[in-house]
Amino acid sequence: MQRLNKSITKAVDRPVKVLQFGEGNFLRAFVDYIFDVTNEKTDFNGGIVIVKPIEFGNLDRFHDQECQYTLQLRGFENGQPKKITRQITSVVDAVAAIDDYDKYIQYGLCDTLRFIVSNTTEAGIVFDETDDFNACPPKTYPGKLTKLLFERFKKYEGAKDKGIILIPCELIADNGIELKKCIMQFIELWNLGDEFKNWIDTACSFCPTLVDRIVPGYPRDEAAALCEEFGYEDQLIDTAELFGLWVIESDSNLELDQLRKELPFEKAGLNVVFTKDHHPYKERKVRILNGSHTSFVLASFLAGNDLVKQSMDDATIRKYMEETLFDEVIPTLSLPADECKEFADAVIERFQNPFIKHKLLDISLNSVSKWEARCMPSFLGYVNKFGKLPKYLTFSIAALMSFYSTQKDGEVNGGYCLVGNRNGEEYNIRDDRFVLDFFKENSTKEPTEFAKAYLSNTKFFGGEDLSKVDGLVDAIAAYIADIRTRGMRAVVEDLVK
Repeated sequence: MQRLNKSITKAVDRPVKVLQFGEGNFLRAFVDYIFDVTNEKTDFNGGIVIVKPIEFGNLDRFHDQECQYTLQLRGFENGQPKKITRQITSVVDAVAAIDDYDKYIQYGLCDTLRFIVSNTTEAGIVFDETDDFNACPPKTYPGKLTKLLFERFKKYEGAKDKGIILIPCELIADNGIELKKCIMQFIELWNLGDEFKNWIDTACSFCPTLVDRIVPGYPRDEAAALCEEFGYEDQLIDTAELFGLWVIESDSNLELDQLRKELPFEKAGLNVVFTKDHHPYKERKVRILNGSHTSFVLASFLAGNDLVKQSMDDATIRKYMEETLFDEVIPTLSLPADECKEFADAVIERFQNPFIKHKLLDISLNSVSKWEARCMPSFLGYVNKFGKLPKYLTFSIAALMSFYSTQKDGEVNGGYCLVGNRNGEEYNIRDDRFVLDFFKENSTKEPTEFAKAYLSNTKFFGGEDLSKVDGLVDAIAAYIADIRTRGMRAVVEDLVK
């Protein structure tokens, strides 16, 4: 069977307008899909270059297929099952920032480049004063971006029309603002000058965003059958739900009408909202949809489930998830309760989509920073509002710590990981190295010492010391001891009684 390539998709050559940091399933099923439909239905005519920003993994599958891949959206519409299958042809190249630095920089200097999008997870947008400007490239995502933009600034001698519109998709509060803040800190750290700082401040735009689509990714169990159906081999098949929403906020350098003109997504009939304030959309989605994921998936996995749909069919886990949402998260939100409950009901329906085989282990990636961004605001909001610990959100911390508990090293996709054990079955624990090092050193300690060490580590909680929350250390330690003694399933069953 022939491998998918441009001769099959009949891809059109397009000028590079988008540089995309991240090659993962989400960006390919969401951002690349939106640009691909926009290319088809408007005169946007923009090519995407994917950048692999991290060391482990490779881009061989992309190069083997000339960056062409098949996306299948699956779900229900008006009560009827529906699938949309689309060959994505707008990705023109994929480059590794570390292994092919010169080529990566050349794309950053491209005359037609206008947009940079990213999804480097919640842990990606960080300032690290040990990052090195002379490294090729610097190690952090904002560091890489600062150096790339500096090279662009120099090449075009500070021309304002060569500025970039940056659209980060990371699920942190005010992602565009935080990204700009990191870049400004690197400019100061590396003494890159006031002229460059002014160019960043006036010629570039940083757009806070909200993204919403559930993306299970590569359908391993169905891949062979799908390739037979497609009539070609595709190692990059991606799957996602039908629903998708992108909320993009304009910044002070970019009027809404100009943003709409440059990104004609609405003309393409796509569910994209341009706004001057993305916060109401963000709070609702991150704390309900993403927060529910992060609060229940690790407990569900250790209780024996592998998929989100499986978890929703598990009466114990479903009650855990629903009571977390309706009793602990929604009461802390600023939006009207009825609106939040309606959104939560829709989220639960999306979790039950039988076409979406969303693996709990995929969701588990970088769970420490995810808990801080997605669950901690609800946790602290509940404590402040009611003066007591929220049962389920508190337990979610103990579940996370139990999931990460191991001293065994491993490797996945060429990168370092820890290896956990679920009733004799090993699984990979993937997170930043400093997180994994903490758990390797601390996770076998007695429960109170372990709880104190984790909750007082302010790196994990945006500067907060959660060990100071009244009663939290003792509650977490008790849950961990119980999980170690009786197992996750038994403890969760008692929790929901």
